[in-house]
Amino acid sequence: MKSEFVLAFNEICEARGLPKEDVFEALKTALVSAYRRDLNLSSTQDVRVEIDPRTGESTIFAEKEVVDSIIDNRTEVLLDVARREHPNAELGDVLLVDSTTAQFGRIAAQTAKQVLLQRVREAEREHLFEDFSGREGELVNGTVQSISGQHITIGLGRTEATLPKGQQVPGERYRAHDKIRVYVLEVRRTNRGPQIFVSRNHRNLLRRLLELEVPEIYNGQVEIKSIAREAGQRSKVAVQALQPGVDPVGACVGMRGVRIQSIVRELNDEKIDVIEWDSDQHTFIAKALSPARVSHVFLEEHPEDGKTAIVIVPDDQLSLAIGREGQNARLAAKLTGWRIDIKSLTEAAAESLDNLDHPQARAEVVKNTNLIELVQQILDKKAANRPITSEDYHTLDRLVSGVLGAIITSRAENFEKTRKRRAEARQHVPVAAWHEPLDTLDLPGRIHNLLLDNDIETVGDAIFHLELGDEVILGFRGLGEAALETLKERVADYYATLTPAEPVAEAELEVELAVAVEEEEEELETAVAELLEAEVEELEAVEADIEPELEPELIAVEAEAEPEPVAEVEELEAESEEEPVVADVLDDLSRSLIDVVIEEKPEPQKKPKPGIVVVHTEESSEEEEDEEERKRKGRKGRQLVYNEDIGEVVAKRKRKGSRRRPEWEDFDIDDL
Repeated sequence: MKSEFVLAFNEICEARGLPKEDVFEALKTALVSAYRRDLNLSSTQDVRVEIDPRTGESTIFAEKEVVDSIIDNRTEVLLDVARREHPNAELGDVLLVDSTTAQFGRIAAQTAKQVLLQRVREAEREHLFEDFSGREGELVNGTVQSISGQHITIGLGRTEATLPKGQQVPGERYRAHDKIRVYVLEVRRTNRGPQIFVSRNHRNLLRRLLELEVPEIYNGQVEIKSIAREAGQRSKVAVQALQPGVDPVGACVGMRGVRIQSIVRELNDEKIDVIEWDSDQHTFIAKALSPARVSHVFLEEHPEDGKTAIVIVPDDQLSLAIGREGQNARLAAKLTGWRIDIKSLTEAAAESLDNLDHPQARAEVVKNTNLIELVQQILDKKAANRPITSEDYHTLDRLVSGVLGAIITSRAENFEKTRKRRAEARQHVPVAAWHEPLDTLDLPGRIHNLLLDNDIETVGDAIFHLELGDEVILGFRGLGEAALETLKERVADYYATLTPAEPVAEAELEVELAVAVEEEEEELETAVAELLEAEVEELEAVEADIEPELEPELIAVEAEAEPEPVAEVEELEAESEEEPVVADVLDDLSRSLIDVVIEEKPEPQKKPKPGIVVVHTEESSEEEEDEEERKRKGRKGRQLVYNEDIGEVVAKRKRKGSRRRPEWEDFDIDDL
């Protein structure tokens, strides 16, 4: 059997329409607030609550410090008590321990109740907002609750919606408790819950009603292309069939008009015209003006004034095409997106007679004197209020199509050329120029003011009109050739500020690079020469110390043990031609200074220590100088490269196999 807690909990969830998780969180927050209020705890102390969902029993855990003696039982707990829940607890630890109280005081219980109600209300508001924010653009059923001068309150069950004065249908009267169907226009989040605005005169209300009543629209077999509506009076709907064999108008009207009549009753007898959409704008505009019959539709798209459709109708259809107070023509214009200019056939014929000398009029019509005489007779008959037959209308139609129609068609072609030229000119204007004020060009005051008078307010406007041609600027009142030249000069100066700086010539870059390489090469040679001189001085000092003690026998031994100096020099020269880096150059130079390696000379009486003696004869010193001279010359003209690893410029070298350095052996001179 369910406990009282579970029954009360489920009742709250069902009554408020809230998920159980939200109600559990609200209840936990309420218990935490009651516990803090009852014991007057600090807000920094952590308090948590766990609730058993089956029994409703709650357990409160509070953060306390483990101590050996309690001073404040609200924030401290004994070690043995803490180890009942946390076996590894130590003195000084801060732990969450069970601090459930038997009951709360009156004030704490009242606090818990207030917090619980507040949290439940907040959760309910958030749930309502999420529910209705996803239903924007949909239909909802409601009940009129109250009526005021500015708006009507609509009850939507758990919440209310507002029907503003501007969204009501003129002529509709509402009473309390009336059932009403409205369109959800907007949902706003406020401190008092979601605020919902609904509408009765929105055109999408008619769209949603058609989707509900016409299965073909809901299933995607028929598409609503556009809707024009004057709520409470009349609406026009253009539909198109997306599936072959489907009649879009018949599907919307239904058998004997059942479907459309249901929508008309919902909208309080609002008249609805359903027409078939056509990709040919001439045909579509003619259908949009139904139930009037249309003789001709001439289209022209002016670059500035926009799209205009000149519609010619018979005289007896003129009032029907215009409609009461222009309603039919106004709805047709909204439906098609064209500005519609309706003329009667006799009015168009009279205008055609006045334009017979127009160069764009058809020659065969202009030269047909019989046709012109018949048209004049028909116009006289109309002026005398005599009836006009269908044959007379046919005669007038021939003249209008040959003269007025040809003129309008030619004018439309010129407008199309102008529109394309303006589009091309607009592409040549920098994007930033459209946001630059005209002051940027620093024009003379007179020219600046004249341009502003002609709606040229930015640099982009000025460049755009210049791209259209000089005649456009010269056509402005007060601007002549001198002003045009000044404007062109200032625009050229503006373009110069946009042009990036010219890059440095490649020849100049090569010269700078060559100079830098030459300087690096000179610095490298200077450093190598200094190191070489220091090494030579050190070796000469060693030689000066050793040479007096040498005996003639050793010179003979040197001559026997000495390798071929020529071969060694050639080898060193070949190695030097492989362009070593700085470290290898120094190593090679130090080794090149050693001409002879004296092998260890054994003595029968005393075993000398291992060592080497360097002996320089006259010939060897000359060869050394020649070798150094050749190396110094060979280093000139070497290619220098930048080594990224060490961050320095070094001589480029080819990789070769490792060379074994001659072993330096210690030799005691005194033993000789």
